[in-house]
Amino acid sequence: MTQYLEVHPENPQPRQIAKAIATVRGGGVIAYPTDSGYAIGCALGNKQGIELISKIRKLPPRHDYTLVCHDFAQLGQMTIVDNTNFRLIKSLTPGPYTFILKGTKEVPRIMLNPKKHTIGARIPDHRIALALLEELGEPLMSSTLIMPGREDPEQNAWEIRDEIGYLIDVIVDGPVGESGPTTVVDLTEGYPQVKREGAGDISVFQ
Repeated sequence: MTQYLEVHPENPQPRQIAKAIATVRGGGVIAYPTDSGYAIGCALGNKQGIELISKIRKLPPRHDYTLVCHDFAQLGQMTIVDNTNFRLIKSLTPGPYTFILKGTKEVPRIMLNPKKHTIGARIPDHRIALALLEELGEPLMSSTLIMPGREDPEQNAWEIRDEIGYLIDVIVDGPVGESGPTTVVDLTEGYPQVKREGAGDISVFQ
């Protein structure tokens, strides 16, 4: 049975956060709020979880999944970041941006783009999401929860429960930030390429 956990937006209750992360550690899949709509996530290397997320979202085989990180230390451990990209990412995080980067050996192979060996990475500006990440102690393997045929991420926990609640293990009920998905920026070619315009301002790349 799906757990539906109401969490305070400013002071996330440790007990609720611990329940959600216990499920993640046990192999479960969770939907949780971020600064740019809901995301759906699981533990690193959780093959069944990744397959379920791919099925729910109907993702293509070469989709770049995202490492949602608590801080830059986690992001830097999982991705290859040169000095130029370091300054850019530091200036824009935490915030509604996802950066496509080469993954390090710390990233389970199943999560990497099979051709480019890339992975998305982001640091959300959202107290509930950061509380979950702090409790977990490592990034969450995630994808923006955009249902097939739609352009915007889910905004409401109760709608997620009605639509896919029977498929996932935990729904964390809390407010989201900006409307729209993250802005996706590819940093693998030596200069920023905006792959998806979303909640993050793109004028900084022009």
